[in-house]
Amino acid sequence: MNKQPLKALALVAALIGGLTASAVQAAEVNDVLEAGAVKVKTAEVNDVLKAGAVKVKTAQTAQTKVDRIADQTDGLLQEFKQVNKQIESLRVYNSQLDRQIVSQKQMMAELQESIKNATVIERGISPLMASMLDGLDDFIELDMPFKVEARSDAIADLNINLDSAKFSAAEKFRQILEVYDIESAYSLSLESYRDMVDINSDGSEVEVEMLRIGRVALMYQTKDKSQTGAWNKTTGSWETLGSEYRRAVNQGIRIAKKLSPQDVMEMPITAPETAQ
Repeated sequence: MNKQPLKALALVAALIGGLTASAVQAAEVNDVLEAGAVKVKTAEVNDVLKAGAVKVKTAQTAQTKVDRIADQTDGLLQEFKQVNKQIESLRVYNSQLDRQIVSQKQMMAELQESIKNATVIERGISPLMASMLDGLDDFIELDMPFKVEARSDAIADLNINLDSAKFSAAEKFRQILEVYDIESAYSLSLESYRDMVDINSDGSEVEVEMLRIGRVALMYQTKDKSQTGAWNKTTGSWETLGSEYRRAVNQGIRIAKKLSPQDVMEMPITAPETAQ
C-alpha cells in the first residue's frame, strides 16, 4: 500500500534532482557566456584605447610640428623686422652720405678756387721771402758777432727750404717769421755761453765765456779771468778791457746763468748814435 507513494516521492525527488542539475548546468553556461561577453567587451575597449593612444600620439606629433613651424615663423618675423630696421638705418646713412658728398663737392670747388688764388699769391710772396732772407743775412753780417755760425746756418737752411717743393708757401713764410722772432728776441735778452774767439786777432781762437746784453754789449772773459774784452762796434773788432771791468763782467756772467741775483753792473756800453 505504501510502495506507490514512495515511488511518487522518488519520482519527484528525481525530477527535483534533474531540475537542480539542469539549473546548475544552465548557471554554468550563463557564467561562461557572461565571461565571454566580458572578454569581448574588454577586447573592444582595448582596441578603442589603442586607437585613442594612436590618435593622441598623432596629435602630439602634429602639435610638435606646429610648434616648430610657429617658432620658425616667429624667428623669420623677428629677422624680417631686424632687416627692416637695418634697411631704414642704411637709408638714413645714405641720405647723410649724400649730403656730405654735396658738401665735399662744394668744398672741393672752393679749394680749387683757393688753389688758383694761392698760386697767384705764391708767385708774389716767393720774391718777398727771398728778399727777407737776404736782408736778414746782411743784418747778421753787420750785427755783433754772437752765435754767428748757428745764425748763418739757420739762414742757409731757410734758403734751401725756399727752393724745396716739400714745404708750402705758408710753411716757408712761417719758418722765416720764426727766425725773425728769434733775432728780435736777442735784443731783449741776457745770455752767457762758451765760444771760440780770436781775441788777439792773430788767427788763433781761444775758448772764452761770452756775455751778451741784448744788442747793447758783447763781452768775453777767459777761463782764468785773466783777460776780459768787449766787441767794439766802431772798429768791428775785439778790444781788451781794463781790470776794472773784470769783476763786473764775471758778475754779469753769473747773473746770466742765474747763479747770482740781478744787480746793477757797470759795463763798457757805447752810447747809441743818432741815425743819419
